[in-house]
Amino acid sequence: MAKPTDLLGYCGLYCGACGIYQGKIKTQVENLQSTIRAYGFNEFADQLANWEPAFKYHKEFDQVLEAYKKLFGECPGCIQGGGNPECKIRPCVKEKGFTSCAECKETETCATLEPMRKNYKGFQERMQRLKQVGPAKYTQEMENKVKKGYCYLDDKKQQA
Repeated sequence: MAKPTDLLGYCGLYCGACGIYQGKIKTQVENLQSTIRAYGFNEFADQLANWEPAFKYHKEFDQVLEAYKKLFGECPGCIQGGGNPECKIRPCVKEKGFTSCAECKETETCATLEPMRKNYKGFQERMQRLKQVGPAKYTQEMENKVKKGYCYLDDKKQQA
């Protein structure tokens, strides 16, 4: 199991609080597939297409679910090579020789971080906390939150 500091992402988020790292997406997909199979919907989806035309795409839907499991199945965290392979933050942080964006003077105005500010409630405050207390204390604080059940998805539910 990774140490908390191993789970500090290049962007400054704590990978241990990510629903993907926690396996929540994979579990939800597996639960949906299990329910579909338990009721046998996968076996008579073609018949259901007479009632609802969208069921004719059941095989494609199942392929999409399998792709979700593959993409969001086992993430080791950003520093360990996980995360979005198209991430623009990772090469920037590496190029500047930083551990995370929190070390950069441009954190508050950086255009590359705009999606993080938009999609993660309290992102800027987290950056400030990381700068203030340093990676070891910050990641320990986040790990303590995770042990109590915290996940970034909780913030997204509040935004919806």
